[in-house]
Amino acid sequence: MSTRKVIVTIAPTGGFVTPDLQPYVPTQPDQIADEVHRCVDAGASVAALHARRPDHAATCDPDIYRRINDLVRARCDVVINNSTGGGVGGDMVRHGEDGADVLDWTERLRGLDGGAEICTFDAVTTYASTPHGEVLMDTRPSRVLQLAALMREKGIKPEWEVFNPSHIVRELAQLTAAGFDSAPYVVNLVLGMHATFQNAMPYTPRVLQQTVDLLPAGSVFTATVCGPDQMPGLTHALLLGGHVRVGLEDTPYDRAGAPERNVAQVERIVRIIEELGMEPATPAEARQILGLISR
Repeated sequence: MSTRKVIVTIAPTGGFVTPDLQPYVPTQPDQIADEVHRCVDAGASVAALHARRPDHAATCDPDIYRRINDLVRARCDVVINNSTGGGVGGDMVRHGEDGADVLDWTERLRGLDGGAEICTFDAVTTYASTPHGEVLMDTRPSRVLQLAALMREKGIKPEWEVFNPSHIVRELAQLTAAGFDSAPYVVNLVLGMHATFQNAMPYTPRVLQQTVDLLPAGSVFTATVCGPDQMPGLTHALLLGGHVRVGLEDTPYDRAGAPERNVAQVERIVRIIEELGMEPATPAEARQILGLISR
């Protein structure tokens, strides 16, 4: 009987945390590339990357994404996944007519042009609660269709980000049925962001089980569990047949509130994977599992 291969995704940066809050978060292209290299050496095979400006603020500038991606590829082999969510500041936010802060849709779409194998498909419409106030992420149905069509046109594999079960039974089910993606469907189940994103779900064993039960046939799922439930939740996901994501984007601090390191999180989940009799997948194995070989 062959040993099950588990994809470990590292999300080293994200679109929120800055070095003044977390000294170990990498924000500049060379820093991100070095961090990804260390994490790949520790067992990661996918890198979920956000771009930042020189002042550390969020952006989806494709030139910055291409610079990051090129530097990562020069250092190591890894599957690259660029965010189309971006973040809640910097180039990503504009002021609406009513004075509310809204994520810039045009800026989000620019993230598709960084040369990644995968890009996040964020169909969520939500208010994010930030230290600077509420920010609306407006992904109305027409925009969901536009994002799906652009990904298909550019040959990008979507990573369907699921913050609550409605994203499975609506966007994932409808758009795959309409031919905007083919199996395996790459799905990231994001739990534990309920304090930040309106309509997001916490991690509990029942929530994760019920969410997994809704996935369509042909899905390959990764669990992202943010905050103090990270390792129990990811262990549960492994037992359900899933893959796992770690990194400072999702859990920048440990249970005691001390700053974490990306590579420490990778090493921790790899130990759990091996204790369960599984093995971390190589980047080549990850591409096979995710259906990227033929693309």
